[in-house]
Amino acid sequence: MNERIFLLANLALGFCNVGTIWAHEVDIFRTWRLVDPKDFLRVQTTHWRKLPYWVFIPVGLGVVGSLLLIWYHPVNSPLWGLIGAIGCQVLSMILTGAFWGRLQASLSRDPLGPNSPHLAKILGTHWIRTLLVNLNAFVLLACVIVIL
Repeated sequence: MNERIFLLANLALGFCNVGTIWAHEVDIFRTWRLVDPKDFLRVQTTHWRKLPYWVFIPVGLGVVGSLLLIWYHPVNSPLWGLIGAIGCQVLSMILTGAFWGRLQASLSRDPLGPNSPHLAKILGTHWIRTLLVNLNAFVLLACVIVIL
């Protein structure tokens, strides 16, 4: 595969992940506040069953793609961009595991459901992950602009 096409594929995947993170940021998590507490666990369980297909796989492919870009990239690609893209993804994954993943797990056990302080913490801090996912995509876009 041509290095430019591989970079463009990573860019497309990066913006796919941007769409997904914004869906969580402005719709999914905020809509959970409207769910009746007795239905909350069912709604959240259904959400979790879908995550492997529309979150985990694209994010995983994005990380693998960014790692591969370090070795397989157009000759004039800026190194700062390639390292910056993977850095945003790795930081997002670390923070997710250390913070948002734990909040999600606690939320799934909280009988308060939509009124849980765990959901409030997610809503108050999720913008950081949204920012990192967006930065990843825009850094990749900058790399594409530089090589044109």
